[in-house]
Amino acid sequence: MYTHYFGLKEKPFSIAPDPRYLYMSALHQEALAHLLYGISSDGCLILLTGDVGSGKTTVCRCLLEQLPEDTDLALILNPKLNAMELLASICDELEIVVTDRRISVKTYIDHLNRYLLAAHARGRVTALLIDEAQNLSMDTLEQLRLLTNLETGQQKLLKIILLGQPELRQLLDQKEVVQINQRITSRYHLLPLGSQEVAAYVEHRLAVAGGRKRLFSEAAVRRVAKLSRGVPRLINVLCDRSLLGAYVEEKDQVDLRIVNQAAREVLGRPVNGAGCRAMMRGVSFNGVVLGLLLLILAILAVSFYYGHWQVVSRADESYGISVQELIQLPADKNEVAPEEESVPVVPKQEEREHGSGQEEKKNKTPESTDMGW
Repeated sequence: MYTHYFGLKEKPFSIAPDPRYLYMSALHQEALAHLLYGISSDGCLILLTGDVGSGKTTVCRCLLEQLPEDTDLALILNPKLNAMELLASICDELEIVVTDRRISVKTYIDHLNRYLLAAHARGRVTALLIDEAQNLSMDTLEQLRLLTNLETGQQKLLKIILLGQPELRQLLDQKEVVQINQRITSRYHLLPLGSQEVAAYVEHRLAVAGGRKRLFSEAAVRRVAKLSRGVPRLINVLCDRSLLGAYVEEKDQVDLRIVNQAAREVLGRPVNGAGCRAMMRGVSFNGVVLGLLLLILAILAVSFYYGHWQVVSRADESYGISVQELIQLPADKNEVAPEEESVPVVPKQEEREHGSGQEEKKNKTPESTDMGW
């Protein structure tokens, strides 16, 4: 739609793994060299991992175009297969005809082994490449391990390349597949592009598509790099939608505002000032609700606190015990305070004399009282 408007031969940011558009950054060059070396070396298992959309499949397509002429490759794009289905797919890719009436795992392995021995005798190399290998089951991985046992006295007959997401490394770290993990002779993890490489990536794809002028401003490219985090697939999606937005608005160049609008449409999250203000409004409302709840809890806590001490104060007035004494009472009800030693009370001299006089008065009877008669 916008290709003719911008003078392009085709869409430059298609997400199809077209090797013509592969930007050979330092990371992608290392990944491709890693695969080529694994096929030409004496190893039997090569592992290439990377995040979703990092360009693994595009590197794989580029590998197919750069394979040596003496190499036969079996490509498996759907690894959700059981052991027999995997063997059948390998035979189909290598054009091995299986005519036995009773087909079993042994039947496929016998035909494959004869094919590999014949190819080795002709000086040819046979490789098996499995994309999205993180979806392999344990039984299928075990069958792959058994395929690595097809060998001569000098070298392995089948080179196996596993491409997958980071989950593949976690899968291979499990104890159940420790034997196949130990047979991996080469590993490489493909990282996203750096912020400086994103601009070169965008210009490279525009140049391959026939672009002759700068279609993205510097601010727009920086925004694309930040939103995509350097993942090539996300870069393609954002740039494709941004070019469409510039075409609709009849702009000659993609600016920052158009990139933000494209991000809202394809990523589904707010990225500009309006989105931030909307988020702040939501946060303010939530903050008000939270503040009201905290205020209610504080009022309840204060009411309970003062109500408790009022009860304690009334107990102090009624029973003659102070709050300090109430706090110092033993916590265990069965705990009894030690008995105090009884100390004899000796009355004072005046109290003894006064007490003796009262006793004499009590002991006098009316008969003995002198009435003056």
